[in-house]
Amino acid sequence: MRLFFALWPPESVAQALAGQADALVRQYGGKATRTETIHLTLAFLGEVDETLLPAAIRAAQVVRGKSFALTIDRLGYWRHNRLLWAGCSSPAEELRILVESLREQLRAVSICCDEKQRFTPHVTLVRKVPDWQGALELAAVEPITWPCRSFLLVCSRLASAGSEYSAVAEFSLANG
Repeated sequence: MRLFFALWPPESVAQALAGQADALVRQYGGKATRTETIHLTLAFLGEVDETLLPAAIRAAQVVRGKSFALTIDRLGYWRHNRLLWAGCSSPAEELRILVESLREQLRAVSICCDEKQRFTPHVTLVRKVPDWQGALELAAVEPITWPCRSFLLVCSRLASAGSEYSAVAEFSLANG
C-alpha cells in the first residue's frame, strides 16, 4: 500500500486553492489538481507492506505537535517535474517541528520516508505545465489562511482519473 502523512485543508481552503489552480491553468496550461485531493505532504512513505501500518500509526500517535495556521501566500514552479505549487513565504515554526517529530518517530520504528530533499511545504496546484524556454513569471496570489488542527495518514491508489486518496487515521494537534 502507498502511504503518506499530510495536512488536509478545510473545505473553504480547498475551494480557494482549487480556484487558484483553475486560474493558473487558464494562464499557463496544465492540469489542475482536483479539489478533493488538495493537501500538503508531511512525510511520503511510498509503498509500505501492510504489516507496517500499525507501526506507522503508533509512530504518529507519539508526535506531540501543536495546532497552527499556515498562510499560503506564494507560488512556485518546479521545472524538473512541471508543477505549479502554492506555499508559505514564512512557514509556521510548528510545521517544521511537526515534520521533524513525525520523521523522527517513523525512523524509530524503522519506517523510511522520502527525506532526500529539504522539506519545502507546498500544495501542488497544477501538474503537466507546458515547458517554457525561459523563466516562468508567476502572478502574486491572494493569501489564504489554513488552520491546521490535525494531520492524516493517507493511502493513495492510482485510478484512471488520477490518484485517489483515503484517510487511514487522523491525529490531533494540541491547541497552541
